Amino acid sequence: MSVREDIGTVAALWRFPVKSMGGEQLNSVKMTERGVLGDRAYGLIDKDTGRVASAKSVKLFPNVLDCKAAFVEEPATGSDLPPVQIQLPNGTTVRSDSGDVDQALSAYFKRNVTLARAAPEDFTIDSYQPDKDNVVAQKLGSALFAELGVDSPVLAGSFFDLFPLSVMTLSTLARLGEVRPQSRFDQRRFRMNVIVKTERTGFIENGWVGHELALGEGARISVTVPDPRCVMLTVAQDGLPKDTEILRTLARHNKVQVATLGQFPCAGVYAVIAAPGTVRIGDRVLLNSA
Repeated sequence: MSVREDIGTVAALWRFPVKSMGGEQLNSVKMTERGVLGDRAYGLIDKDTGRVASAKSVKLFPNVLDCKAAFVEEPATGSDLPPVQIQLPNGTTVRSDSGDVDQALSAYFKRNVTLARAAPEDFTIDSYQPDKDNVVAQKLGSALFAELGVDSPVLAGSFFDLFPLSVMTLSTLARLGEVRPQSRFDQRRFRMNVIVKTERTGFIENGWVGHELALGEGARISVTVPDPRCVMLTVAQDGLPKDTEILRTLARHNKVQVATLGQFPCAGVYAVIAAPGTVRIGDRVLLNSA
């Protein structure tokens, strides 16, 4: 028999209209079968390499996290997404429906890029590995799952790395701050969709894997795997300094098994949408457990 356990409330909600750019902190979000409506709706593609631009590509796109993207009006379920406005750190502002959007973005990044609504079939990024000081090509999204020979939780053409939704607790951030008080474990570094406030301590999301969470007006999500983290956490952004100890601290204190792929430093969990609905700040979060 399934038991619903009240584990806390929704503390913050985030949507990232353009992959790897700064996002929007919202009071409410619509969760659809594809994730938060409008999340990772756009991405930058390097036209010379065919690869998706990512903050993991710290040498090619060092300032992408400082670019801010927001919809010009709130997206509506069942309608075409409205345009996105992008504010670049140099003061330039450009909209996704502008005829010179690619020119403005290419000039800023000094790369030949295009703003796209769909990821390439062979969704690949250049990922920097700080422990080896080299860059490797990394498949993501549906291309990765196709390579692994398993069903993909994300649709072909989407800009999600692995799963359509990410969740973290303030307890995880607090625990990291306890073991490494010299660093700033700000939620902006982790780029989660849902931040949960709970009275429990430690990395409690690890225990949610394989369970379902109920949030807000009928929304339910199935927690799939812990969220493995990368160099992106350490990059300077939006007033936060570069800090390589962020990832090292995770590796020391929360290195856990991710499915059958091995052990990784993790923070938060990935999920898929079991039932759509609207989620608001302050909504109760219920854990379905056997």
